[in-house]
Amino acid sequence: MSGQSARSSSGATAGKRAVISVIILAALTALLFAVAPDGFYLWAKAIHVIAVISWMAGMLYLPRLFVYHAEAETGSAQSETFKVMERRLLRAIINPAMIVTWVFGLWLAWKGFGFAGGWLHAKIAAVLLLSGVHGYLSASVRRFTEDRNEKPSRHWRIVNEVPTVLMIVIVILVVVKPF
Repeated sequence: MSGQSARSSSGATAGKRAVISVIILAALTALLFAVAPDGFYLWAKAIHVIAVISWMAGMLYLPRLFVYHAEAETGSAQSETFKVMERRLLRAIINPAMIVTWVFGLWLAWKGFGFAGGWLHAKIAAVLLLSGVHGYLSASVRRFTEDRNEKPSRHWRIVNEVPTVLMIVIVILVVVKPF
């Protein structure tokens, strides 16, 4: 099997595993809701927090990989390794974690707050911005995969700080509820 087809196969496998994991989580969530609907809110909150932590871990790590990838020689073994790492991180961790974060977060906002509160609207706006950064990073994974990255490592060092700033804003909004 050639290197490219092996990478494609492993990427597809990681994507399949991520989909299967999300399906299993959905099935377990439905079961939990059916068995203990009164206690479901706290479980949903726990799952949401776990998903947020996973999403943020990936969102903080992926731009750091881009910093090193941008410095690697195009076509080198190191560059090819970064491509695999970036693709797997995106498909197996970041994408599923974002989906679970949004699904449970919207449910919690509806069930717990009825979508009321200025802080909640500001939080949702910040999460929308974070999702936009996610989209930018996803497109960047494709550009790196196709050896079309034109951004220097300095750009990726700056981008690496954006999820951190948004995370700080979101946490303050959720914990302090300033308005």
